[in-house]
Amino acid sequence: MMLAWKTAACLAAGNTVVLKPAQVTPLTAVKFAELAARAGFPKGVINILPGSGSVVGQRLSDHLDVRKLGFTGSTETGKHIMKSCAVSNMKKVSLELGGKSPLIIFSDCDLGKAVRMGMSSVFFNKGENCIAAGRLFVEDTIHDTFVARVLEEMKKMKVGDPLDRSTDHGPQNHKAHLDKLLEFCQTGIKEGATLVRGGKQVDRPGFFFEPTLFTDVLDHMYIAVEESFGPIMIISSFKGSDVDDVLRRANATEYGLASGVFTQDISKALYVSEKLNAGTVFVNTYNKTDVAAPFGGFKQSGFGKDLG
Repeated sequence: MMLAWKTAACLAAGNTVVLKPAQVTPLTAVKFAELAARAGFPKGVINILPGSGSVVGQRLSDHLDVRKLGFTGSTETGKHIMKSCAVSNMKKVSLELGGKSPLIIFSDCDLGKAVRMGMSSVFFNKGENCIAAGRLFVEDTIHDTFVARVLEEMKKMKVGDPLDRSTDHGPQNHKAHLDKLLEFCQTGIKEGATLVRGGKQVDRPGFFFEPTLFTDVLDHMYIAVEESFGPIMIISSFKGSDVDDVLRRANATEYGLASGVFTQDISKALYVSEKLNAGTVFVNTYNKTDVAAPFGGFKQSGFGKDLG
């Protein structure tokens, strides 16, 4: 998807493109190069360069013939790239970086839909999704019911072979990431959040991590402010009578990529959408980007837009 977003725009504007896939996900990009060659693209128009960020990525950032660079990845790497682009030849740059997207669920929502979409907002693609809902704020009057319903659904999730269509939850991308998720959960437990389910590696070969649920997460906790990039649902409750307070809490993050709200009150939905500091606000849905709508972040989630 990232490849399509970036490459289509470059080619449509009449440019050549050099694409470096993430070091841990090169296969689809290499396949795309093969298909592009078979489709008859002239040599040199589409160039796929697998490799490490420190070597290949750095070379692209420094290269004087590159006039525009787009990057999707971590905030830390984005800052480094921005510096290199400035020092080399002031190449234009667009950055789509980390996220800790808040999802606010009011008691007047369609509960069945909020549970279903809340699950996919966190667990889609094993949580390896830049716009994953990093923290759910659930109104106190429905909090316990919501948690119970989510728990029921989590128990039904099929963990296994990602190439099997009936699988809900495949392995994490690589071992270092799995280890990071285990550490993330340990930190949450130490800080006093309630681990309701998961938090461990699945007892089977491969980098499988249990879909995880934390409740009683307070604003100052590490797991409330940092991105896990994994299948970890983090739930905090709020009082429905104080909409501005939950908005303040949702915006108290250095990230601003995406966000969401579930309510059947249209004026509340519009008010919350206006006040959330995020590039995308989903209303009564999640993960449904549209090619006609610009996509990109605020604050340390980066700048510049894809799509649109």
